[in-house]
Amino acid sequence: MATLKDVAKRACVDVSTVSRALNNSGYVHPDTKARIYKAVKELSYRPNVLAQGLRQGKRHTIAVVVPRMNLTTFADVVQAAEEEARNRGYATLICNTEDDPKIEQESLGRLRNGFVDGILIAGTSHCSRLLRDLHSSGLAVVQVIRRQEPRLSSVVADYQTCGYEAVKYLASRGCRRIGLINGDSGLAPYRERYQGYSRALKEFGLEEITVSVDKPVNTFEYGYFCTESLLDQHPHLDAIMAAVDIQGIGALRALKDRQMSVPRDIRVISLTGNAIGDMLETSLTALEIPSYEIGRKAARMLIEEIEAPEGAKPPAQHLSFAATLVERESS
Repeated sequence: MATLKDVAKRACVDVSTVSRALNNSGYVHPDTKARIYKAVKELSYRPNVLAQGLRQGKRHTIAVVVPRMNLTTFADVVQAAEEEARNRGYATLICNTEDDPKIEQESLGRLRNGFVDGILIAGTSHCSRLLRDLHSSGLAVVQVIRRQEPRLSSVVADYQTCGYEAVKYLASRGCRRIGLINGDSGLAPYRERYQGYSRALKEFGLEEITVSVDKPVNTFEYGYFCTESLLDQHPHLDAIMAAVDIQGIGALRALKDRQMSVPRDIRVISLTGNAIGDMLETSLTALEIPSYEIGRKAARMLIEEIEAPEGAKPPAQHLSFAATLVERESS
C-alpha cells in the first residue's frame, strides 16, 4: 500500500508539501499540486483527506461569504443563492466578515478544510492569493457583487453606469451641487460608482463633492455623519448620492435632524437600491440592481463548476447586470 512518502518521492517534493497540498493547509504552487495529485492517482493513494482535497462535490454544500446582511443587498443575494442551491440539492453555509480581512481569511481557512464544495464571495480584496490557491486546488469559487480577481468567475452589477445615470438624472432635475457618499476605492463597486459620478460631472461641467468619515462604510452611521460633513462643508448642496441604501437612510435621518425638507431643499438617491427603500417614511429613489437574479445566477454558475467533470471545468465568466432607476419621494 502506498504511503505519503511514496507520493512525495513520485512527485519529487517533500512529505510536508504533499501534506499541505492534500489538506489545503498552506500555499502550494498549482503546478506542484497537479504533480502531487497525479502521483496520488498513479499510486492509488486514497486517504479520506484526499477525497476532501480533490473537491469532487460529494458534500453537496456551498459557502456564501459576505461583509454583512443587515439592510444591504447582500441579504437578497444570500437568500437567492440559498434558494437556488437548495433547489439543486445543496446546503449553504453563511460567513459574515464585517469587511475585515482577518475574519475573511479565517473563514476561508476553515472552509478550505473540507466543509464545502464551492464558495460564493463578496471579498475584501485582501485574500486574492488565498482564493486563487483554493481554486487551483479544485474548490469552485465565484465572486458576487464585488469583482476583484479577474481569474475567478464573477457576477456583479454595472456600478459605473449607476453613478453616471444618477448624476444625469439629478442634473435633469436642476441639481448643480451633487455630493457623493461612497466607500473604499480599493473595492471595485465603490471605485466604479465614483468613476461614473466623476465622468458625468465633467460632462455637465459640475464640481466633484465627496466625503468620508471614520466609520464602517455599510452602516446607517456612515451615511448620517457623511451627510453632516457634506452640509458643514457645502451648505448649499442640492443633492446627495449614497452608494448603498443603508447610507441613504442615514442621510435622510441627518437631513431630518437639520430640518431640511426632502426633496424640496435637497434630493437624495441611492446607487444600490434595496426593497427597504420603498418602505421608508420618505421613500428612497434608487438605481436598483437585480440582487436576487445576481444571487441565483452566481449560485448556478458555482454549482455548474462543482459538477463539471475533471478536465472540463468552465473558464472564468464575468457577468454584469444593469440597474433600473426607480423614482420615489426623495427626488
